[in-house]
Amino acid sequence: MSTLSQILAKELREAVRKVFEEDGKDYPDGLDIRIEQPALHEHGDYASGIPLQLSKRLCRSPLNIAERLQIGIELQGSAKGLLSRIEIVSPGFINFFVNWDQWAQQTFELPQNSGEKVILEHTSINPNKSAHIGHLRNACIGDTLARLFRRAGYLVEVHNYIDDLGNQLADTVVGLLHLPLELETERFGDYCWELYARLNRQFEESPEWMSERDTVLHSLEKGTGNIAWIGRIAAERMVREHLQEMKSFDIDYDLLIWESDIVHVGFWEETFRLLMKTGSFFQETHGPLMGCWILRQGQSDVELSESEHIADKVLIRSNGVLTYTAKDIAYHLWKFGLLEQDFRYRSFEDGIHSTYRSGSKASYGNATLVVNVIDSRQQYPQAMVKQAFERLGFSSQAEKLKHVGYGVVSLSPTAAKELGIDISSGKSSYAMSGRQGIGIKVSDLLDRMEAVIEKKRSDKSGLTSRTIAAAAIRYYLLRFTLPTEVVFDIGQATTTTGNSGVYLMYSHARAASLLSKAANPCFTQSISFPLDKTELALLRQLSLWEDTLQLAIAELAPSSICTYAHQLAVCFNAFYSTCPILKAPDSVQSFRLWLTVRFQATMADALSVLGIPAPQRM
Repeated sequence: MSTLSQILAKELREAVRKVFEEDGKDYPDGLDIRIEQPALHEHGDYASGIPLQLSKRLCRSPLNIAERLQIGIELQGSAKGLLSRIEIVSPGFINFFVNWDQWAQQTFELPQNSGEKVILEHTSINPNKSAHIGHLRNACIGDTLARLFRRAGYLVEVHNYIDDLGNQLADTVVGLLHLPLELETERFGDYCWELYARLNRQFEESPEWMSERDTVLHSLEKGTGNIAWIGRIAAERMVREHLQEMKSFDIDYDLLIWESDIVHVGFWEETFRLLMKTGSFFQETHGPLMGCWILRQGQSDVELSESEHIADKVLIRSNGVLTYTAKDIAYHLWKFGLLEQDFRYRSFEDGIHSTYRSGSKASYGNATLVVNVIDSRQQYPQAMVKQAFERLGFSSQAEKLKHVGYGVVSLSPTAAKELGIDISSGKSSYAMSGRQGIGIKVSDLLDRMEAVIEKKRSDKSGLTSRTIAAAAIRYYLLRFTLPTEVVFDIGQATTTTGNSGVYLMYSHARAASLLSKAANPCFTQSISFPLDKTELALLRQLSLWEDTLQLAIAELAPSSICTYAHQLAVCFNAFYSTCPILKAPDSVQSFRLWLTVRFQATMADALSVLGIPAPQRM
């Protein structure tokens, strides 16, 4: 069965259509009929103000229209018996009250999208040093979106793009070759973290060192010789460490895409030929970009100045080197199955495959929807890829290319001070900088959070402290809306109360513990007595789950799942504190146990989407 709000909206739409027919008027195209859940139960479980919208169109009073709609819905069967009553409120609102006994007998589900394939790209950390919390926010958002799509029946393929031809890796290779460093670390990424910061200080002091970067970049692009091998070995070692870090947060991938393979497999040559046919791709003959190949601009959805992003329009530099945008256009053409050529593949580790020049054939790509999780600062380059698709005549694919932008992670003054950063400027947040070695590494944060959890726990027979710590961090990074800049505070991130992942897991474990103590395993959803206000609040929140899932997928908004799950936990704990369950009379106990079962199942579903364990005990 569809979601509750979908059923009600459909019934209301049919009643509206009937009113237009009765009045001899054409039903308007694109009429937006919405129902929503009011904050106060006195205003109904759901409500609509559609009569106010229709008053001018029908030349009738809103109250008259509302009354006719009420009669129409009641004649249609009151939404399959799911409505106990409908109330009309001046000046023309319709309030719907749910028949919770009937609702409890039904099963509601999302419409399943069988057969549609989503390629979701996320994480994509430069393979030159350890991951920091900004990278982790990207990965948590991307992994949760993948879980959301799978929950709705999509076929999902998760990509992790490895930029093994960029400046960042080149700098690390320069450091490994030419900058002596004596530093004891257990992990290669932590060693390179310090090496990368020191090399960038060296660049500032001795700009002539920049020529070493150019040498390495050309060697990486060429792909042969000692320097290329050092870069390849360093990048692969770094990627393995990144994957291990992400695995601690239950984040996994299907395919690693290496930028060097995009170049060497011939994707760009095919893309170049396609672009040449458009008339929008040309070589500049004068000015500061003379010799560069440029994609001509047209109308853009991104309102940014011409000068601010002039470099992003360049696809081939004057020295013949491809820009990131050029390779990204070729890569996305492949994602949609629009190129004749394909990668070769090999197993990388633990079910993760990788592009590889001498690998085997496999079935990847050919998406119907592509979603890229990249921070909001990359909005313009992402728009450039979309614009290239428009120029190439692939408008339908351009519509199916989605950029999930998000705010960066910065440091609170407290966190910055703890890392030794000068906070005398009094700013409200401090940016992380890999070039300066400023930031909180994922591995360090997890270690610190594990110690906090371990210290607070009295009963350690449930989940490990490290598992709880990873879940708490993951939830913290997910609960902010995407555009929000997360000002990371170590104290807030390590809290175990309030709006936290620990609170959600604890609520699930509380329900599991209660059900394990129930003497009678036969529960009933029959509601034959007045509901306590906490029971009603919990029922209403439970009824929103399928709608929340659908909206989160439509808006690509993982934080809405966090908001829902936290409110669900609040409702359950209020119900648990107010209503006796195991000591209630048999008929009441049976229903309240059923309500607990329904809560536990819904919370487990929400936690699964968020990538957080649903423990039987903490």
